[in-house]
Amino acid sequence: MNEKMVEIFCRNNGAKKMYPAGTSLLEIYNDMNLQLKYGATAAKANNKVKDLKFCVYKPKTIEFIGPEVPAGMRAYTRSLCFVLCKAVKETIPGASLRIEHPISRGYYCQVNKADKSPLQESEVNAIKEAMKNCIKQDIPFEMETKSAEEAIAIFKEQNATDKITLISSLHSLYTDVYKLGDLYDYYYGCLVPSTGYLNIFDVKPYHEGMLLQIPDRDTPNKLERFIVQDKMFHTISEQAEWNAMMKVHNVGDINLAVADKKSRAINSLIKVGEALQDKKIAKIADMIKAKKTARIVLIAGPSSSGKTTFSKKLGIQLAVNALHPVTISLDDYFVNRVDTPRDEKGEYDFESIYALDLALFNKQMNQLLAGEEIELPYYNFETGQREFRGNRISLKPDDILVIEGIHGLNPELTKMIPEEQKFKIYISALTTLSLDDHNWIPTTDNRLLRRIVRDYNYRGYSAKETIHRWANVREGEEKWIFPYQENADAMFNSALLFEIPVIKKYAEPILLEVPCDCDEYAEAFRLLKFLRYFINVPDNEVPMTSVLREFVGGSSFEY
Repeated sequence: MNEKMVEIFCRNNGAKKMYPAGTSLLEIYNDMNLQLKYGATAAKANNKVKDLKFCVYKPKTIEFIGPEVPAGMRAYTRSLCFVLCKAVKETIPGASLRIEHPISRGYYCQVNKADKSPLQESEVNAIKEAMKNCIKQDIPFEMETKSAEEAIAIFKEQNATDKITLISSLHSLYTDVYKLGDLYDYYYGCLVPSTGYLNIFDVKPYHEGMLLQIPDRDTPNKLERFIVQDKMFHTISEQAEWNAMMKVHNVGDINLAVADKKSRAINSLIKVGEALQDKKIAKIADMIKAKKTARIVLIAGPSSSGKTTFSKKLGIQLAVNALHPVTISLDDYFVNRVDTPRDEKGEYDFESIYALDLALFNKQMNQLLAGEEIELPYYNFETGQREFRGNRISLKPDDILVIEGIHGLNPELTKMIPEEQKFKIYISALTTLSLDDHNWIPTTDNRLLRRIVRDYNYRGYSAKETIHRWANVREGEEKWIFPYQENADAMFNSALLFEIPVIKKYAEPILLEVPCDCDEYAEAFRLLKFLRYFINVPDNEVPMTSVLREFVGGSSFEY
């Protein structure tokens, strides 16, 4: 009987070749001798990301990806986390690991020891050595499909209640689990074939826990550069403490709250979460009032952070403090389009701070702060020209300028304005909810889902278009926003524990419109898979002043 053959088209080299059905992607990669610069950590098969052990039984279009590609880096990082879990189990018996959140270009991890004692530097060093040993042995990662009952039984033996809660809340018949040696774990994305792929990493003491460092995203043959983010760490830790108080750490906890119809636990969570954000905004307004020399409030943050709603809610709290906010748009200070700097591709770089007329902005702000009247510019986006339309303003004694824009924390924007007259705020959706103790939810996923829904409903963009532009948006954030986070006088976390189960019903039908034959399908498919972990939450309990309303609609604010 003739062996069944399947045709494989490889996008990396443009080659077509026949392979026996059941051939793994890794075997195909080796046979084609591709030798990617940083190696292959995963592959796209018909625009779905698969691990390299995936076997083909039908014709496929394949693209191998390495750690310099986001999906490839995710596979690397997940695998490294599994090695870290195994090392913690081996070096500190009875301890459990929680990978909390990204920080300082790494991942903050807490080790909860049976005797409740603090983690010691010597223990961190022992964990690191155990990881090195595991990587040296080149142990394979094995995926096994188990019934939900079998998976729960396995995790009961390992005392992994976080995974039991998640699997139980999903009511699935079967689930995929991963095995490394004799240790089982759960991951919602693919891993690399074996531990030998994971040579670039570090682990070091960090605050009360440790920091897992990963390869540099642009040059993954080097370690990612450590940066100090103490203010960011404090902001995220404060939210994590509140989560603990509410007994909500992971998605399984949220799903249980949704399922608890009798006590309406999710409704209580929504009310408390919104009240907490309002209280934090009021506290920031109090800080501004207390800084008696502050006359200009600068608000910055990455895309889809909820800056507009935050600004409006802050304005209300400033009014409560007898301050009158006067809003100025940075967009009106764009230079004429022909004078806009260009990027390395020769295209206009509207994200650059030098796309703004910094001299005019500083001059007019200082004039306002000195009590003078100015005529505000107006930028005509159709003509690409600055205009003056007679909009003259001056500041009264109780007026305070509020300026929102991506460059708000960059010292270059306000270099001619005295420091004591400025109050700087950084805002972002800093998600502290995790799928389970070893699977965090990236803040970028939260913001991307917000943007997909908003762009579709209010800006006329499809999910395909939003996903296509997202890499450039992220590149601009890395260059113009994130380096200045720690300059903030206050940080505000706009993420809400319940928001992804609320946004799910809006995002899913939009993501389903992405065609399967385009590059953006891989990301749409990943987000759809991610959303399946959540039980829908109706938005009828979400107040009309919520930050979330900026994206899903129904806000009482005008945008």
